Amino acid sequence: MRTNGAAAGQAVIADRPVGLPPGPRTPRAVQLLSWLPRPLQFLEDCHARYGEIFTIHIRASKPWVFISNPEHIKRVFTADTDVVLAGAENALMLGPYVGRASTIILDGAAHMRRRKLVLPPFHGARVKTYGETVVDVVRREIDTWPVGEPFSLLPGMGNITLEVIMRAVFGVTEEDHVQRLGARLHKVLEDNTDHRFVARLVFRGAESVERNARFRRAMDPVDEMLLEEVRRRRADPDVDQHDDVLAMLIQARYEDGSQMSDEELRDEIKTLLVAGHDTTTATLTWVFERLLRHPDKLQRIQDELRAGEDSGYIDAVIQETMRLRPSVMAAMRRITEPLELGGYTLPAGTSVYVSIYLTHRRADIYPEPESFRPERFMERAPGTYTWLPFGGGVRRCIGAAFAMYEMRKVIETIVREADLRAVDPRPEGIARGWVTFIPDKGTRVVMNARRRPDTAGAPAQSSTPASTPTSTPA
Repeated sequence: MRTNGAAAGQAVIADRPVGLPPGPRTPRAVQLLSWLPRPLQFLEDCHARYGEIFTIHIRASKPWVFISNPEHIKRVFTADTDVVLAGAENALMLGPYVGRASTIILDGAAHMRRRKLVLPPFHGARVKTYGETVVDVVRREIDTWPVGEPFSLLPGMGNITLEVIMRAVFGVTEEDHVQRLGARLHKVLEDNTDHRFVARLVFRGAESVERNARFRRAMDPVDEMLLEEVRRRRADPDVDQHDDVLAMLIQARYEDGSQMSDEELRDEIKTLLVAGHDTTTATLTWVFERLLRHPDKLQRIQDELRAGEDSGYIDAVIQETMRLRPSVMAAMRRITEPLELGGYTLPAGTSVYVSIYLTHRRADIYPEPESFRPERFMERAPGTYTWLPFGGGVRRCIGAAFAMYEMRKVIETIVREADLRAVDPRPEGIARGWVTFIPDKGTRVVMNARRRPDTAGAPAQSSTPASTPTSTPA
């Protein structure tokens, strides 16, 4: 047996034949057609039939091995970063959208070097400096919602998260600039989410997508606009007087004193706009889909806000929502050497997918896994290898702290200032978005009343008759 040394002992080449776990034996095209419309159901079916480690074949080249055992996940997340690559695998699905210079596409030393540069603006007390901006953005969005008429929360949550990124993270304040970039970004995502386009991305690879004329017509204007913004800010003689993320990244220096190039800065911005915006939007939409069907949970938040208490319950609601309705399906890795995992020695080149969805539904970790019970995270903190919305290991999401803080402020503001009820008390289903999974009706609600900030603690004055939401066992 050979290992990669004590420090990287998790990556083991075992003295056994190299092989793959069991999985469907149907042709790749058949598996792809089964996976595309209902990927979560496909994974559940495979898990039920083959167990906690299984193989599917939907790409033209390498197989995908899915895992959901925390010990297997720990082995993958703590393996030598030269043996288990995240960037190379992320590039297959995200490369065309975030750019080849993005942190999430890099591996090894290059990834760690960039990560050190990009991480500081998203951690510590700095994230709290954006609180007033978030509240202001949410209030202006609430002002656009109709009273007494059904509407979907999903577009509004998208407006909030995009504007927060544009204003708080990138220092963009011009209204028309925000709207133009937002419109172009939405076009990229909307034009490239249908099953045929996703099938092309998965089956033929990222390079095929990047050369696609339709994709280029949508993405090129976004690239040009972002580069223009980077160059404008870099040329600003007062850039060192600003504390937004873009200004900080422009001023950041590698250990050798060099700066990120314009293209590198552009791709970091795209990563936050495309990946961070989309995932936070999905989670916030799910939070209210869940809360409005569990009025006791919503009431607890209202009571704590009215009393000025902070027990951490809102964070627990976010954590439980991200457990039960994770916005992404898996954390992706590719192995460069044979890796022993779950009794199998996976061959080099295999894609290993840490299944967030299946791990979060393990009854041995989460009793009554289908139940929405935020209290479980009040009783026990999320586990490193059992709660995975932000990934794990050295690849854990850089923006995790910012996202949690932003979502908490959004929830507080909406609960205080908008009296919402669900249009239908039955749970909404799970639908595929772009890289995220969203409520299939976008969380349909009715706003009974809009509360003024100075009376947010008082009972709502409904302008339409309010119906009592019904709790459902989901």
